[in-house]
Parts: sequence; structure tokens; C-alpha cells
Amino acid sequence: MIDREKMASPRPDFYRRGWKSLNGAWKFAFDDKNIGIREGWQNGHAYEREITVPFCYQSRKSGIGETEGHPCLWYERDFSWEEQAEDARLWLNFGAVDYEAVVWINGRWAGSHRGGHTPFSVEMTPFVSRTDKTARVTVMCRDSYDTAQPRGKQHWNIETDRCWYTATSGIWQNVWMEITGPRRMEHVRLTPLPDQGEVRVKISFAEPDVCGEVRWKLKFEGGEIGTGSVAVKGKRPEFIIAVRQEDPIDNTVHLWSPEKPVLYDLELEYLEGASACDRVETYFGMRTIEVKENHVLLNHFPLYQRLVLDQGYWPDSLMTPPDGEALLKDLEMVRAMGFNGVRKHQKIEDPVFLYLADHMGILVWEEMPSNYEFCQEGMDALLHEYGEVIARDCNHPCIITWVPFNESWGIRNVLFDREQQHFAETFYHYTKALDPYRLVSTNDGWEAVKADFVGIHDYESDGEVLAEKFRDMEALMGWTAVGKMVLSEGRSYGGEPVFLSEFGGIAMEDGKKESWGYNEKAAGPEAFAARLSKLTGAVNRIGGLAGFCYTQLTDVEQETNGLLYADRTPKMEVDRIAACMTGEDGGGREEKPF
Repeated sequence: MIDREKMASPRPDFYRRGWKSLNGAWKFAFDDKNIGIREGWQNGHAYEREITVPFCYQSRKSGIGETEGHPCLWYERDFSWEEQAEDARLWLNFGAVDYEAVVWINGRWAGSHRGGHTPFSVEMTPFVSRTDKTARVTVMCRDSYDTAQPRGKQHWNIETDRCWYTATSGIWQNVWMEITGPRRMEHVRLTPLPDQGEVRVKISFAEPDVCGEVRWKLKFEGGEIGTGSVAVKGKRPEFIIAVRQEDPIDNTVHLWSPEKPVLYDLELEYLEGASACDRVETYFGMRTIEVKENHVLLNHFPLYQRLVLDQGYWPDSLMTPPDGEALLKDLEMVRAMGFNGVRKHQKIEDPVFLYLADHMGILVWEEMPSNYEFCQEGMDALLHEYGEVIARDCNHPCIITWVPFNESWGIRNVLFDREQQHFAETFYHYTKALDPYRLVSTNDGWEAVKADFVGIHDYESDGEVLAEKFRDMEALMGWTAVGKMVLSEGRSYGGEPVFLSEFGGIAMEDGKKESWGYNEKAAGPEAFAARLSKLTGAVNRIGGLAGFCYTQLTDVEQETNGLLYADRTPKMEVDRIAACMTGEDGGGREEKPF
């Protein structure tokens, strides 16, 4: 069940009570001449603007709405907190800041971070007065149009075109404060092992000299099913919790699936002696995902995936969701339109999105935002940030696939260039080292390197022509999709599952010359519906596919090929869309895929 209190928090999957939001009005300035550091703005500055955090300055919801590029941004605000215990520690958390951030507390350097899509924290305790209980936080952000920088769908020019959109600079996810005792659990890795009836717990502390006790409480559907304590020592202790409840007949491990997205709640408390240092509430889902021959199996049963491509943009707030309700409505619409999952495209979404997907049983492919230049700086940046992405999101049962690369972006010559092939395959092995329990589509779309399955993008507008291509998988692997070779040189097809991981892209005529979509635009709603029915009907009849991903959920700026307009209004009746996607409109599959 969705907990509205946690849904309103910045990290419902890693929840501390007593957190304080720092969203809202901040002082703000552009620093186009890069003089802020030299003039010491962190020690005080006459700010003439105000911005609404967490919305980027390019968005209307920020209160600024300027799309021109500004390479350096400054934010500042004062805040206060209630009186705390003598040994309490104060932490300032940022959900995401694009691209580089430096943080000062009361004019003193407190920390920095590089990477536009991942969270970071700085400790405020050494820089604040316990008697005043107030502080001034100053943040300087640097962003650029550098194509070596992981940027996803943010355009590398001021003017947008095709399927690249307005850039996002600076703070664009939540900012909040938390208070802990003298020790802090920085990260908790939960590895469900359903076949063993266990979950492996690995805690990373902020401090290296931890020596104490972790008390845990396990709940299912609100009822307590287990408690225990473990003596821990060192920075990264690890232990096992038994999940299976003894029963001579029934399998009492409750498995997570789209049809029944059941979750276990876990409370963790760290103590030293009688002193409670930190407490976190989290959860996990017991499920397996694997490939066997040409099948994808969820909990050892065949899984057919009906996904929709989700860019995660909004007209007034760009990459930042307007609020949690907007994310909930998107996912409710996904389910109503007949999909069982989303491919979150070129974006690391707000943690609330994944919390909701976990509770609603919606499958997710999580995809690393691309850079667009193959160079040393780009390789270093991409690999580092990708590791942070997996660290943030590895506990979510909804995520079944990681996608490091899309359509050879950033590795343009991967078809034949061994250096780029080595780099791409590094991501496959790196992902498996970090998380061997999920699938990897290393370079989704075409020119595939080592991966767990073959993801193919094909925007053929004639459904029968598209279906004919996929009738002989062996022949397809040696040929092309939309003019690109399906496999890179040196890669051979080994009978892995095949996904049509992008297709559709039907745009509807809106009278605007600048609007863009794949192929000729549909003349109106009825023409749109007819083309959608024919195309999805043909895809549903392809017998060898492990699933598909339709492009796309909503219109985004000039890319007008959504099932919904940008304001989330459907372009045709939702039940008709669902009938198309599930094959219930008469276009059902001739044969089962497994």
C-alpha cells in the first residue's frame, strides 16, 4: 500500500523520520563572468533574483523561465532547526544537481559533487552553532553544453530539435535536511534471495570505526513477522535475515510481480551501547529475473513485457516532476493503457517514481543518460556516475533491466571500433559486478555488444513489413534495423531473447512546422487510432519476441509522437489504447512467444 507520508518525502525508499524540506524560495544569481569565487559570494552577496527550488531556471515553475545558457549559477538561503541532542549530526542532502556543485555552510566549504543525475550529502555539523540553530547554505553550480558530459535528452545547443529538449541546469531534485546521532547509515544494499528464503543486508556507514549493534524489524502487510539484532563492526557490515515463514505445505515467501506487487518492510536501527545513533525505514520485494535460452523469466515463469517509453518531461517544470501526484498519475495512466512497464528513457527519475512503481507492480528499465563524445573525460564521467545510479536504485524490485547505452550514443563507431566495443562491454561486466541479479541491455537499439538480450529499435510504419522482418530472427541478426546493423562486428547471435525495444512513434498533425515525429504524421485522431491499431496488431502477432516498448508516453516539446499530449490528455480513448497494446482489438498474437 502506498504510504502518502512517505510518498511526500524525498527518499521514501530510504526514509528517516524528522526530515525537513529545503525546497521553496532561494536567492539566486547568474555568474556568467565567473567572478563569484573571486569576489567571495559564499561570504555574502546582494542577490537580485529568487528561484523556486527544486525547479531549474529554464523552467517556468522556477519563476525564471529563461532558456539561454548560463554556465555558473549561485543559490543561497537561510534555514533553522529544532534543538537537538548534544551528539546529533546535521546533514544537507541534494537529490540531483546538474552538473557540478560546491556547497558552503556559513561561508565555509562543506563539500562538492560532480554528476547531474545522482544524489549527494554534506555534513553541516562542524559549520553551525548549536545555540543559534540557524545556518546559511550557499551552492554554486556549473553546467555546460560539453558533449562529454552525461546529459541524456538535454540538447547541447540552446535551440532544440528532433528528440532532444531544453537543458536542465543546477538544482532539479529535492533538497532536504536530516538529523542523525553520532553514526549514520549512508547506504543499505538489500539483496533478496527468494529461492533461499532470505535477504542479504549490507550497510555502508559514513564512518570507518563502527562498532555496535543493528536491530532489525521485518513486517509484511503491516504485521510484524520477525525481529533480531546483529553485532556489527567496521564500515560495511553484512548479515542475512530469514524471510521464509515455516509452513510444511505452502511456500511462505511472498513473491513480487506486476500482478501482485507485495513488499516486505524493514526497519533498521543502529545503536552503540544504549544510545540509538540512526534509524532508517526501507523495503524490498522478493523476485528473480533471469534469461534462459530465448526466454525472460520472472520468478522462474515466462514474462512478456509491454513497455512504454517514458521521457519524464513536463511543460512547466521540464525534468522535475511538478509533485508526487504527477508521477502517480503518469503510472496510473501507464497501467490503464495496457502496459506492464516503462522504459525510463535517458533519465534517472525522482526516487518517488520508483517507490510508486514498486508498490503498483510496474516494471522499469532504468537507462543511463548518454554523453555524445568518445573521449577520456567522457568515459571517466559516464562510468563514475553510472556506478552512483546503481548504488541509489539497486533495491527497487520494479527495476529489472539496466541500460548503459542507447543507440550507440557516445560510442558512434562501436559497430567496428574495438576501443569503443571494449568500453561498452566494460559497462556490462561492471553492472554484473555491482548487480548480478538484473538484466543488462548494454547498447540498446542496434550495433549490440555483449548483453543479456538483443534490443532492437525499428520505426517502420507498416506493421506487416515490420512483422515480416522479425519472422526469421537468425536472418535479422545478420542484417539491419532502420539502416543500422543489429549486431556489432565480432558479436554473434546466441539465441538470446529479442525485444522490439522501440517502435511506433506515431505523431499526429498539429499544424506546427517545428513539431517532429517518426514517419508521416497522422491527419487526426481517427487516423492516429487506425495506424496505432494496425501497427500494434502486427507486433502482437510476432511470435518470437520477449516483449516490446512503444514510443512514447507523452509529447515532449517539439517531439509530438506521444500517446498523450504534453499535458497528459489522451489522444484517443484510453481503453482503445489498452486494447491495441494487449491485442484485444483483434490484433492479438497468432502464437504465444514462449
